[in-house]
Amino acid sequence: MKTRSLRTRLIIIILTPLLLIAVGLAVLEFRGTTERAGEIFDRGLLSAALAISRDVALSGGDALSPDTRRLISDTSGGELFYHVFAPDGVFVTGYATPPRPPSAVPITEAEPLFYDATYQGRDVRALRFQDAATLDGITGIFTISVWQDMGVRASFVTAVVSRTIAVLLLLVLSVALIVWFGVRLGLRPLLELEDAIARRTPSDLTPIRRAVPTEAQGVVATLNALLDRVARRISSKDEFISNAAHQLRNPIAGVLALAEAVESAPTQEASKARSGELVAAAREATHLTNQLLSFERASGSDTAQSLQLVDLGALCQSVVARFRGGASVEVAHIQVSFDPPADEVQVRGDDLMLQEALLNLLTNAVAHGGPDLTRIVLRLIAHGDIARLEVEDDGIGIAPEDRPLAVARFSQPKAGPGTGLGLPIAARVMENHGGRLTIAERARGACIVLELPLAAD
Repeated sequence: MKTRSLRTRLIIIILTPLLLIAVGLAVLEFRGTTERAGEIFDRGLLSAALAISRDVALSGGDALSPDTRRLISDTSGGELFYHVFAPDGVFVTGYATPPRPPSAVPITEAEPLFYDATYQGRDVRALRFQDAATLDGITGIFTISVWQDMGVRASFVTAVVSRTIAVLLLLVLSVALIVWFGVRLGLRPLLELEDAIARRTPSDLTPIRRAVPTEAQGVVATLNALLDRVARRISSKDEFISNAAHQLRNPIAGVLALAEAVESAPTQEASKARSGELVAAAREATHLTNQLLSFERASGSDTAQSLQLVDLGALCQSVVARFRGGASVEVAHIQVSFDPPADEVQVRGDDLMLQEALLNLLTNAVAHGGPDLTRIVLRLIAHGDIARLEVEDDGIGIAPEDRPLAVARFSQPKAGPGTGLGLPIAARVMENHGGRLTIAERARGACIVLELPLAAD
């Protein structure tokens, strides 16, 4: 989908309401001008009727004064027509036939009658006016009709409204030009920021330290936070790759040496014995590789995209059954049990990564519990809004001073089997789920505690 430029968006945002306001003002101006024009033209008709009535009385209907002729020839910008007849209906002066009112409306001397009519196929505005006068010895009420083409009024309204619309369009155009050229000036600091970022090398992830407008400071702060997270992530991956290469070097070297020993074995019995050692070494390397992959998956997993409702009780039962089924003969004497809660405990999380964390803790307990280890208990407790998982054993335990080493990558408090990734994997999974891993105090054995927020109702 094509995105409009900021300049275009601002012009649309600013000019759209401005155009609507301009249209509204034009409509109001048209209505107001139409009303004012009606009043002006009606007053012009009345002034002309009064002037004609006066001249008729003075001249006996023979002639109109020059002032009156100028008035009726250009009243409000257009010619005016008139008609006068005596009380007995005799034509006095003016045009032969005046426009008739649309209906029989009584005319009083005090109230002039304004009306719209048709005269010779054209729309006109007319005034019928009665006035008492004496002409050639005849005294009575004389009727004066004055009318004018409506086109004159329409031309007046059009001229006034056109000027108003021209002013409004000029204002809108001026605003558009100001926005068009002003946006580039206003965005100059951001364009300079873009240029500075473009000149950076891929390895330069240092925070941006440039002065930017107040409105852009949030964007820069967010970008700096992203750069910081990316830098820390890259640093973590570099450290992980370095440690992984170091950890894999010895097992791979051992596998290679045993493979060469198998190839150069003097007898079939020696070859078979060394083959068994080679298989064991390959299994150890495979286990280390799997652990490395698990840790990397836990470090890079986007848990927010794989959240689902997980029944921790069912998950723990499945993990314990899976661990029992995959246990070797050497650990068959160890009792592994699950202590379930009274009620269902649900969290939101990644089912596979939670299983991976628990399997690592059970495997870690077997690997480091010592020769006297006989029991491992997986316990699930719901406390407040926290789900608490405890993996407790009766082995040799973890001394308080050794706990930092126990949760560090590729490290162990004491030399022994394993990769040094069991607890770090579980700890990272907890972090991704908004929880934590701790090592609890026990008089005997070890107790690893996992805490997760319960799912909201």
